[in-house]
Amino acid sequence: MDIRYSANQRDVKRYTTKELRDEFLITGLYQPDRVVAVYSHVDRMVTFGCMPVAKEVSLDDGIEVYANFGTDYILQRREIGIFNIGGKGSIKVDGTVYELDYKDCLYIAMGAKEVLFSSANGETPAKFYMVSAPAHTAYETKLLTLADAAKRPVGDAATSNKRVINQFIHPDVLKTCQLCMGMTVLEPGSVWNTMPAHTHERRMEIYTYFEVPDDQVVFHFMGEGDETRHIVMHNEEAVISPSWSIHSGAGTSNYTFIWAMGGENQEFDDMDHIAIPDLR
Repeated sequence: MDIRYSANQRDVKRYTTKELRDEFLITGLYQPDRVVAVYSHVDRMVTFGCMPVAKEVSLDDGIEVYANFGTDYILQRREIGIFNIGGKGSIKVDGTVYELDYKDCLYIAMGAKEVLFSSANGETPAKFYMVSAPAHTAYETKLLTLADAAKRPVGDAATSNKRVINQFIHPDVLKTCQLCMGMTVLEPGSVWNTMPAHTHERRMEIYTYFEVPDDQVVFHFMGEGDETRHIVMHNEEAVISPSWSIHSGAGTSNYTFIWAMGGENQEFDDMDHIAIPDLR
């Protein structure tokens, strides 16, 4: 498992492009019949990817659970949110099977011992994108489709940021300990997300970008508002955003991204806004 330790905003100002990418960018999440995991010490959030092709794959496949988590199984003291961004697949949680189509989401509560992933067709495998956060109690494991998500249309075509925020793992939809996840879909012709920019000192965030054409990229902006940096991202890559950093992007085409948050609260209006003229 890849371990990423916390980086502070003062040191990040001196990072090279490679250092910035090594610290915050997550690539290669979808390897055949493997679980890939990146543990961030920012709020102890873990990003997983799994692409089952020829067999059923366990969440703890290849991971030294006790050495990395200090528990008997990964979700003993954790909750997890999972999106399918590939072909049809299924997830078996302690014997109960959940079928996930494209863009479906499964929230698994703390305490699930056995989590198994499979694809309906190995030629078009499922791609399970996952984020896990520490939890203190068990709520309800639940499957959520796009129709179940709370929808917030925002932005405008005139400012190239017309989009729909789909809130899946969110207080308005279901109860969780701290994990919140959703999916934002940009309209054709719109490229900006999360602009005007903001930080939230009390929560960190992880983005993953997908539906990015092979010949296009997303410029993900991070750093303090008065001294920003950027990371060029390709399809199905993720990025860690500490609480002190803005998290905004502009693509060379429209795209979709999944956001995940964890931290002190679940108040979505608890933001520290930065006016566009004040960005540097």
